[in-house]
Amino acid sequence: MVRFFKVLIFVPIALVVVFLSIANRESVTVSLDPFTRAAPEFYFTAPLFLILFGAVALGVLIGGVAAWLAQRGKRRELRQTRREVNNLKAETDKLRREGAGRYPALPHSGTPS
Repeated sequence: MVRFFKVLIFVPIALVVVFLSIANRESVTVSLDPFTRAAPEFYFTAPLFLILFGAVALGVLIGGVAAWLAQRGKRRELRQTRREVNNLKAETDKLRREGAGRYPALPHSGTPS
């Protein structure tokens, strides 16, 4: 069932990507020089679809890094909580071992009183 939904979602996306690539094969010049418009110093020429996909990929990368950085506090809090839980488990085990010899086990009848 999951495979069907993957196909249902990814096939139309792949078709859109292919059609966009075919429709935008023309080369365009991208200028990286904001001061000289007529004869830019820094520029490159590439098919439009590569520039579009590169911009989308760059946006996804920047968004992923921003989300990762925004979750920094939650990750720190989770590490501290895990450390505390492990310390409490170790302390509980130690207390159980120490108390096992001092106090006899109570009989368990199986029915609530």
